[in-house]
Amino acid sequence: MAGSLVESDRPKIGGDHLNSSLGSPVQAEVFFPRLTVPFCGHIKGGLRPGKKILVMGIVDLNPESFDIRLTCGESEDPPADVAMELKVVFTEKQFLRNACVSGEWGDAESTIAYFPFIPDQPFRVEILCEHPRFRVFVDGHQLFDFYHRVETLAAIDTIKINGDLQLTKLG
Repeated sequence: MAGSLVESDRPKIGGDHLNSSLGSPVQAEVFFPRLTVPFCGHIKGGLRPGKKILVMGIVDLNPESFDIRLTCGESEDPPADVAMELKVVFTEKQFLRNACVSGEWGDAESTIAYFPFIPDQPFRVEILCEHPRFRVFVDGHQLFDFYHRVETLAAIDTIKINGDLQLTKLG
């Protein structure tokens, strides 16, 4: 199923699709302009129930980790509240979730049914904001829920992405 989503997003070149590795790095740069990492972007109007965030990318060949943060602004000093940090750790095959409110990190959640990320392969992360929680899907499969620790959803207006990946699409 995930392969078909990615396949349909590929441009045709001379009537043929690019191969599953997206061709050579030169071809990939030409046909898939990268969003730069680290990335910081504004979520227009903040979050609300029913709003979805899409992050598509390709894991680096020899990754250690990458993270996706939904924050309340971009401030570094004092640090903005982190409504949800998703941290993918390849050495331990973990997908950690946590939040930082008023400078205090909560307890990290780490339980997942399986580890969905593969080095040098594309992925699609969808974060659906619902009233009590975020629902997180990877490649079309629901992986976990993360219950809100930041109560004012509209204040969650920034997405930050960092680590061992290339971004291909945000939405």
